[in-house]
Amino acid sequence: MNTYEELDLWQRAVDLTAELYKATEAFPSGERFGLTPQMRRAAAPIATNIAEGWGRGSTREYIPFLCVARGSLMELRTHLVISERLGYLMNQNNSELRAGSEQIGKMLNALIVALRRRGASGISAAPKPQPSALNPAREP
Repeated sequence: MNTYEELDLWQRAVDLTAELYKATEAFPSGERFGLTPQMRRAAAPIATNIAEGWGRGSTREYIPFLCVARGSLMELRTHLVISERLGYLMNQNNSELRAGSEQIGKMLNALIVALRRRGASGISAAPKPQPSALNPAREP
């Protein structure tokens, strides 16, 4: 892999963010300064931290960015639960967003574990994670 854009994980995070932006367009106008921007601010850093960490050029520096991405994902998942309880998201939208976020969480965790193992073995080259940890078969 030569770039973060080849990572299935990054692609899915971008897709999730785009879908989240679309879904929050239908939120009540009263949420224009509340839940809507909070959710968007939680979603966007997932992909951006994956990219920024990749750009740091070493596994050691990459892992903390992946952990920040995971934290943003957990924040977003909490906002999805709140939105569901408030009735802001249609069931299908919420199910798709939650399923996407769960898959991204699994992929982030797998990548962090793989890179930590690699780091423990003394490898400090630029991040080129194992494809099996990053590119599992995409689910429809």
